[in-house]
Amino acid sequence: IEDALEGVTHSMCTLEFEVHRPLYDWVVDRMDEMGMLVVRNGVKIRPQQREFARLNLTYTVMSKRRLLQLVEEGHVSGWDDPRMPTVCGLRRRGYTPEAIRDFGERIGVSKYESETDVALLEYCLRDDLNKRALRRMAVLDPVKVVIDNYPEGQVEYVEVLNNPEDPAAGTRQVPFSREVYIEREDFMEVPVKKFFRMAPGQEVRLRAACLFTCTHVVKDDAGVVTEIHGTYDPASKGGNAADGRKIKGTMHWVSAAHAVPFEVRLYDRLFTVPNPMADDTRDFTEFLNPDSLTCVTAWGEPVLAQAQPGERFQFERIGYFCADTEDSRPGKPVFNRTVPLKDSWSKAAQK
Repeated sequence: IEDALEGVTHSMCTLEFEVHRPLYDWVVDRMDEMGMLVVRNGVKIRPQQREFARLNLTYTVMSKRRLLQLVEEGHVSGWDDPRMPTVCGLRRRGYTPEAIRDFGERIGVSKYESETDVALLEYCLRDDLNKRALRRMAVLDPVKVVIDNYPEGQVEYVEVLNNPEDPAAGTRQVPFSREVYIEREDFMEVPVKKFFRMAPGQEVRLRAACLFTCTHVVKDDAGVVTEIHGTYDPASKGGNAADGRKIKGTMHWVSAAHAVPFEVRLYDRLFTVPNPMADDTRDFTEFLNPDSLTCVTAWGEPVLAQAQPGERFQFERIGYFCADTEDSRPGKPVFNRTVPLKDSWSKAAQK
C-alpha cells in the first residue's frame, strides 16, 4: 500500500518474500481499481516486487538476528566491531566505499542462493588500497639489529617513496641510525633453503638505507636472540651496491632511537569455518575464532604518531592498517589491521 501511494516503481526484497508476490500484486490491483495509484508525467506508476538472493559471505554470518546475538553475548564489542560485516564495522576496520562497490559489481545480483568467498572482498580492498594507501615502515615483533661499524650517535635521513603506485604521493625522510628494529621472523640463525632474509653471513638490503651482513648474535639465558650484530657496506647508501651485485632479500626496519610505540589490533576472520551455520547439531558460536583479535605493541616511523583517525596506511611487507576512528588520537595512535598483504587463509585451506 505504501509503495503504491508513494509511487515506488520497484520493491526489491530477498527471496523469502517471493511467496508474498501474489498478495502484493493483488493489493496493487485493488488500489488501481480504486484510482489510488500515483500518476507521474502522465504515466501511471504500478509498483512491482522483485526478489534477489541475499549476500552470504564465508567466515561470517549475515543474519541480523545472529549478529545481534554476537553483540548481546559479548563475543564482539558492538555493531561497529571491525570484525562485524556491518557498514560501520567495515568502515572502522578501514574498508573503502570504492572497494565495497567494486565487490558489488563483481558479484552482481542473482536469484541463485550461493556463498561468496570473503577472499574476493579482500582482493577488491587490496586492489584499491594499493593505489591510494601511503607506505610506512612498522615492526610488530621487534628484535634489535646493531650495526657495529656505523658511527655511534650518527643519524642519517633516507629518502623513501610514499607510494610506488602513485608518483604524485612524493617521498619522505626516515631517520636511520646504528641500532634498528626488524621483524623477528625476518631472521633465522640456521636458515632453511630459499630463506633470503637475514641470517649469519647473508647480505640483505635494509630498505632504502644500506646493505647489511650479520656476523653474530646475542642471546638471553633461555636461548632467545635479543640482538643481531653485523656490519654494513658504507658504499651501499640508499640500499644499492656500488659494484652492482644482486641482493635477494629486502627488509623493512625502524630506527630504535626514533621509533614510536603504538597499539596494533590484528583482526582476523570471525569464524574458523567457511559456513558456521552449516552444522545444525552445533551452535554457530562454537566456531568463533579465538584468534580473531590479537593486540600487540608495535614500533613505527615517527610520522605514524600523528596519524589521524580513519587514515589508512600500508605497513610495508605486513598489510594495510587504519587508525581506529574511536580510540586513536594524534600522539597516541591505535591501528586496526584492515587486511594482510596476502591471503594466508586460502593457502591454509588448500593444505
